[in-house]
Amino acid sequence: MDEGKTTIAPEVLITIARLTTLSVPGVSRLCIDPPGMNRIFKRNYVEGVRIEVKEDLVYIDIYVALLKDVNMREVSRNIQQQVSRAIEEMVGMQVGWVNIHIEDIDYGRENEA
Repeated sequence: MDEGKTTIAPEVLITIARLTTLSVPGVSRLCIDPPGMNRIFKRNYVEGVRIEVKEDLVYIDIYVALLKDVNMREVSRNIQQQVSRAIEEMVGMQVGWVNIHIEDIDYGRENEA
């Protein structure tokens, strides 16, 4: 008996990346439409996350706004680690990279950082 195959829709990967990013302390929100994004790149782009799959590797760009008074490098590394782990554990795919693009800082929100 053949085992068959499982396919993962890009939207599933985007949802995992979005929800994982939003759960990281210091993240205020995802940036909906980053400045200067070419329409060509919007094909696999939804709500602050762009996913590309090449040769069974997942490449992710995440566009975020952070809360004020956070260590940007630390929050970015935390996003990278948590998103990579979530993709690898939930769907069994390897991550080539997770690029974090800090598009804004939210000064008006008073959340714990």
